[in-house]
Amino acid sequence: MVGIVIVSHSAKLAEGVRELALQMVQGDVKSAIAAGMDDAENPFGTDVMQVYQAIESVYSDSGVVVLMDLGSAVMSAEMALEFLPEERRSKVKLCEAPLVEGTIAAMIQASAGADIEEVMAEARGALGAKAAQLSIEISHSEIATDEVKHQQSEVQLTVKNQMGLHARPAAKFVATACRFESEITVRNVTASRMPVNAKSINQVITLSVRQGQMIAISADGSDATDALAALQALVEANFGEEVHQPKQVSTPNIVRSGALSGIPASKGIAIGPVILYHATVPEIQTQYAENPESEWQQLQTAIQTARTQIQILRQKAAAQAGEAKAAIFDAHLLCLEDPAILAATRKGIFEGNLSAAAAWKAAIDEIVAAYETLEDNYLQARAADVTDVSRRVLRLLAGEVSTAIDLKAPAILIATDLSPSETAQLDLTQVLGICTVYGSTTSHSAILARSLGIPAVMGVDAQLLRLENGTVIALDGETGQIWVEPDADLLGELQGKRESLEALGRELAAVAQQPAVTRDGHQIRVMANVCGLPDAKSAIAAGAEGVGLLRSEFLYLDKASAPTEEEQVRVYEAIAESLAPHPLIIRTLDIGGDKPVSYLDLGQEANPFLGWRGIRLLLDYPDLLITQLRAILRVSHRHPIKVMFPMISCVREIQAAKEILATAAAQLRSAGIPFNQAMEVGIMVEVPAAVVMADQLAVEVDFFSIGTNDLSQYVMAADRTNPKVARLADAFEPAVLRMIAQTIAAARHAGIWVGVCGELASSSLAVPILLGLGVDELSVSVPVISAVKAAISRLTMGEAQAIAGEVLRLNSAPAVRDYVAGQLAGLIHCDERKLASSPPQQL
Repeated sequence: MVGIVIVSHSAKLAEGVRELALQMVQGDVKSAIAAGMDDAENPFGTDVMQVYQAIESVYSDSGVVVLMDLGSAVMSAEMALEFLPEERRSKVKLCEAPLVEGTIAAMIQASAGADIEEVMAEARGALGAKAAQLSIEISHSEIATDEVKHQQSEVQLTVKNQMGLHARPAAKFVATACRFESEITVRNVTASRMPVNAKSINQVITLSVRQGQMIAISADGSDATDALAALQALVEANFGEEVHQPKQVSTPNIVRSGALSGIPASKGIAIGPVILYHATVPEIQTQYAENPESEWQQLQTAIQTARTQIQILRQKAAAQAGEAKAAIFDAHLLCLEDPAILAATRKGIFEGNLSAAAAWKAAIDEIVAAYETLEDNYLQARAADVTDVSRRVLRLLAGEVSTAIDLKAPAILIATDLSPSETAQLDLTQVLGICTVYGSTTSHSAILARSLGIPAVMGVDAQLLRLENGTVIALDGETGQIWVEPDADLLGELQGKRESLEALGRELAAVAQQPAVTRDGHQIRVMANVCGLPDAKSAIAAGAEGVGLLRSEFLYLDKASAPTEEEQVRVYEAIAESLAPHPLIIRTLDIGGDKPVSYLDLGQEANPFLGWRGIRLLLDYPDLLITQLRAILRVSHRHPIKVMFPMISCVREIQAAKEILATAAAQLRSAGIPFNQAMEVGIMVEVPAAVVMADQLAVEVDFFSIGTNDLSQYVMAADRTNPKVARLADAFEPAVLRMIAQTIAAARHAGIWVGVCGELASSSLAVPILLGLGVDELSVSVPVISAVKAAISRLTMGEAQAIAGEVLRLNSAPAVRDYVAGQLAGLIHCDERKLASSPPQQL
């Protein structure tokens, strides 16, 4: 029987086509798919070795027919043939038929026992039935010609996401489009809208593409075919989101008299005094300027600073709410570089002689107005994201320092509206709940509130804003009800409901509180990466065994001056106390050209990731470093504190840092201030030079913490913030994994321990690799603590070592992911078989 192989950029598409075709045939057909990449961040593409293995798996003397989608799928299939022996290569045919119709026709013909030529002919004629059904008379040659022409210029696709092409999918769409040199446009076919620039986040969102509507993507340029293939795969995979049918949302009934009703945005019960919050908005007048170049440079500086602030905010959101929700701020970052906004602003400055602030505001106001005219409520809500970004830049242009909402005591926050930035920066230990006049369940503030576990009701009558601070209210984020000064009976009911919810939460948290132990009894410490006290408390509640990375930058950024020693002592003490008795590892200040601060004249750098940052900057600001080290040492007297230095690339840097640490210790000793004289000192291993010199660096410190984010981009020479090359900065690349293995080997030889605190540690797929390589500690984002612990508990060290040994011999990140996923699936199936075959236990 002829075998069938389906090659596609999208694994889901290939599986669906195969399943659809198999449902239409009688009996079995030898078929296989070679589709997609096993990479959560970049799942679309084709792999030559996958295609080769798929062909081998279905090969017989009857031959194999390979059907493909666009671009690199064809190239991968052609290259795969080169790996076949000559006698087999001649019996494998690459078929130019359309993927879906061609696969169905080929499967049906193969199941009937046809030979390879008959299968090929049937696949090639697959469009004939559709053309006949549509009363279209078209020859086979015309089909092929038109198809190629169409594929090279335009593809039409249906958007299936529940919210359509909203901010997060749009951000992925624009980031993908930006990887290619071609000019790319997209239009809403269903709504008959004109094409817009596919590399403009706001123009893409304002197409107002809803679920079920069709879009047309066009590309013109040298890499147009690959661009269309990548965008098609992205859309067909639903941008990585689950697809649900839209549900009708009804207004909640008021079940008790006296209750106000709003939109239930985030479940939970909140009871407490209110605090009214009014956002300050910079007042921008229409001002004119005489020096356009100076105004443009001011804008560029403000945008760069805003980008840094948003990146830090994204880090915080990722630690608290997870990567998926933190992706909200990817759209904010794209907004800063939106070509439509920048072009309009530049025109206002250079042709209209407007000031930078006035030109920026005019350009943003035009975009916001476009959002607000849309019929779709969800897309209307995206105006809040653009406004959020706009105000951030305007504050910077006005010289204002933005600050987080400061709640002095636990309270329910009442506001006209909250921006995503304001929501992400809320102190989780103080905010009991949120009530806003504007907003909806689909606003990004609501999404963040749900992820952060803050009860929230939105769309409440504006009379709520007339309440005096301190008024006690109760809200139910599940029903959308709010009660002002509730009576004792109602309070008892709500407290009972809250206690039930909290009991359920404690039950789930108890599972995560267990230590992470492999099946053969090997324990791995699972720590958390945090950005402050609220994060630390969340981490412990989630089951962390301490903090493996405290990003101390939060103390230094968005301030007019550096924090004092006393201020730092108070913060470190509070965090360490919240973790007790677990350890706290504090990374010294890691700033530089990519993370500017207002009170240091750091200047702009052409390539800040290769510039003046981390330990390099600190050694040039010894007073800044010694103040921080004194604060860390003082807290070490009462708590298990460790310190580590970032961006170490040579032995002399760590020696210089230790000299400053020794000076700080001598000052404290002279003043009679106690500290832990045996406090552990470590370094971040994130520069290839540190890996190469790991044997000598290990002699200088007590531990290594491997930062896989920076290590990946430096090893692969790929800026992870540049969408055109970011896919190369992949910690699953064997080159990066070999660097990790080399670092661990040097540490083992010197007798020090090793942790991993980069994103790789948060990947359940990476757990067996890191365990097998000999890592002692994983420091991960808070939301994945339980998942990482579960992944550890499913393995033995022998299994992990076997997996780690094998992946070091592979040649690509996709191959590593594919191999590990296959091994883990095999282990699960093996356990299931053992369980099924085990005799029943006596009770």
